[in-house]
Amino acid sequence: MKQLYKSNTNKKVAGVCGGIGEYFDIDPTLVRLGFVALSFLAGGGLAVYIIAAIIMPDRPEA
Repeated sequence: MKQLYKSNTNKKVAGVCGGIGEYFDIDPTLVRLGFVALSFLAGGGLAVYIIAAIIMPDRPEA
């Protein structure tokens, strides 16, 4: 079963965008751009990112 984790390898700040990109099999850069757009348009992107960084578990070491 597929599970959402923060990325250990593809991270810039906390690994949230990298983890979302790996989960949905898309480029994490697109996810990062989505968070930036959400921040500018709706003003909630930073808050969503911080909450996701707190809630999302770290990927267990293999």
